[in-house]
Amino acid sequence: MNRLLRTLGVLILLCLLAPAALAADVELVKQRVAKVGVLRGDFTQEKQVTGFKNPLRSQGRFVLAQDHGVIWTTLKPFPSEVVVTRDRILSRQSDGSTRVELDAKQQPAMRSVNAIMFALMSGDAQALSAQFTVKVEAQPNNGWTMQLSPRSAMLGKVFTGLKLSGDRYVREVEITEANKDVTRIHFAGMSETPAALNAEEGGKFE
Repeated sequence: MNRLLRTLGVLILLCLLAPAALAADVELVKQRVAKVGVLRGDFTQEKQVTGFKNPLRSQGRFVLAQDHGVIWTTLKPFPSEVVVTRDRILSRQSDGSTRVELDAKQQPAMRSVNAIMFALMSGDAQALSAQFTVKVEAQPNNGWTMQLSPRSAMLGKVFTGLKLSGDRYVREVEITEANKDVTRIHFAGMSETPAALNAEEGGKFE
């Protein structure tokens, strides 16, 4: 839960081409990314903080349930868990204690933040295009890359750009923050089975 300008002619050209290109880009990613109810996998995360030589690294596993939210379980270097739904962000520590970090009832704007996280992990280009200018490039073997630039000044204060790459699944996410910190997340070991949450997983969303 932590933190291109070229020439005027190019900008005008992009503005003229953006609507048609965006529709095609969104469709390409929609066709290639799997639509699954529940997706499980592993992640490794590396955050390069401005002014520090060595990046901060962590790893763990995740569960993405389209109808519920995301369970983000960090195993190293310190065990912890974050459960994200459309209404709240809940953290759970290794001793079992829990704390609501954000609640949409108190902070309605967090719904947008959570929606972006859902879209990033599931490669939902259509949802992302509402908040970002999207540029997609097709890659071999049904792969793709997606460059995102914030549309609003509010998001621009947080991110300067995001990059996603993948195939059937989102494989990597790179987030460049306004303060120049860069976070890279790599997803691996994805599985679509079992297709439903088990009792333990389901209980974490209650």
